[in-house]
Amino acid sequence: MADLQGINLMLPLLSLILFPYIIFNFLRFLKRGFLDPIRITKAMEGQGIRGPPYKFFNGSTAEANELMEESMNKPMELSHNIVPRVQPHFHSWIKLYGRNILTWYGSTPRLVVGEAELVKEILSDREGGFPKYEPPVFMKKLLGDGLVTSGGQKWVRQRKLATHAFRSESLKGMIPAIVASVESMLQKLVEFEGKEIDFFTEFCILTSEIISRTAFGSNYVEGKEIFIKIDELTAIAARNFQAIRLPFFRKLVPNQDDKESDKIEKAIRESILKLLLRREEKKKNGEAEGYGDDLLGSLMRAHYEDERITLDDIIDECKTFYFAGQETTSIMLSWTALLLAINTDWQDKLRSEVLQLFGERSLVSEDFSSIAKLRKMTMVINEAMRLYPPVLNILRTVAKDCRVGNVLLPKGMQIQISPLVVHHDRSTWGEDAQLFSPERFATTASGGAAFFPFGVGPRLCVGQGLAMLEAKLALSMILQRYSFSLSPAYVHSPVSRLSCRPQHGIQVVLQKL
Repeated sequence: MADLQGINLMLPLLSLILFPYIIFNFLRFLKRGFLDPIRITKAMEGQGIRGPPYKFFNGSTAEANELMEESMNKPMELSHNIVPRVQPHFHSWIKLYGRNILTWYGSTPRLVVGEAELVKEILSDREGGFPKYEPPVFMKKLLGDGLVTSGGQKWVRQRKLATHAFRSESLKGMIPAIVASVESMLQKLVEFEGKEIDFFTEFCILTSEIISRTAFGSNYVEGKEIFIKIDELTAIAARNFQAIRLPFFRKLVPNQDDKESDKIEKAIRESILKLLLRREEKKKNGEAEGYGDDLLGSLMRAHYEDERITLDDIIDECKTFYFAGQETTSIMLSWTALLLAINTDWQDKLRSEVLQLFGERSLVSEDFSSIAKLRKMTMVINEAMRLYPPVLNILRTVAKDCRVGNVLLPKGMQIQISPLVVHHDRSTWGEDAQLFSPERFATTASGGAAFFPFGVGPRLCVGQGLAMLEAKLALSMILQRYSFSLSPAYVHSPVSRLSCRPQHGIQVVLQKL
């Protein structure tokens, strides 16, 4: 009886505590879910910026997903006008609302910026008003808190380490490893002379081999399990990119993607730890001098000797570079090869340029300065990245109320930039914006603020030098030995999977010169 009386006395007290808490959270929910969207929509419309109507809980994501699913169910002709297929929601909304669009990620306002000058101002971020936004949970599992996703002093520290690993002198020293990797691929191509081969598959293996050798002192075979797992995690992150779920619900009732991604993330971590252990053992046994001068060595020294970063930091950076080093470069090479297979006149021009500079001999480190003289090849690669940018979305957060151009942005708003949309803007590039025309990059200033395949400003991709070096060496060595044309079996189907990928590969027919 005494216990019951105690409980009865506690109930009113609990009610007094819980009632204000419930009311506070209800009002907060009402504000975020209904009042803020109304207020922000009116404020942005007053500045001439409109977008698809806000819908409770999902915002604009349901409409975006519907448009993307619809576009993927339609066949596509062989055309470079890919915005309607890869980002059909942006294509549709731009026609309705203009180049800058107010969209909603759940109840969070998101401004899609399509004007090149505004993009440059945001990405340059001179006053630190547009930091990286907190990535979705699956992206966090894929990249951790590495260079792509981190911010503040942590990013500054990790950026310095990565910059050191990919400095000009280091890139020159990577040429033998890159050439050896390409030669290994060329040995395989001998089997396909006069036959069809999928360049996308081959370039994925090639870039995996190169990033393994140059950044981790390893090889594709040793890192194969990591690449497979990262690819699986990328697929999960891509299909959940627009998904809206409450965090507490995800913890209480995890779905299949939650469970599978946890398992994959754990497997990636264990594989990277094995890589670190092998490097440590080599150092202890005197097989290697220090931890090495590559990216992994720089990270390990920063952890074990200087204690500047944690073990988790090393793992996150490794995940980031395994993903970025393989994914973006393989895609860049694949779309460039497609364009050369279609435009064989440009393939001949590039071959002549390569043979004039290097003849038929293998390239070596001493050719590093000459590689920069591949002017026509640079033009073609740039045009490929303009038409088929490897990175499809750049996301930022508005850290404080600020003005960009003539637009006042509220604190907390997200900003989404599509390189694909800006790269295909006819008002910038002309009526031939969807056509292959490398001549538009004949001058170094071509594109200006409207061309940013590697980003702009302080967060410019630290690996761009390596990516371009890989692409030029690989294409040069292929063109020295082969010509190639598009296979009749090729099906044009670029898709959005975080990056712009060829869904069915890049099938070409090889001919030995």
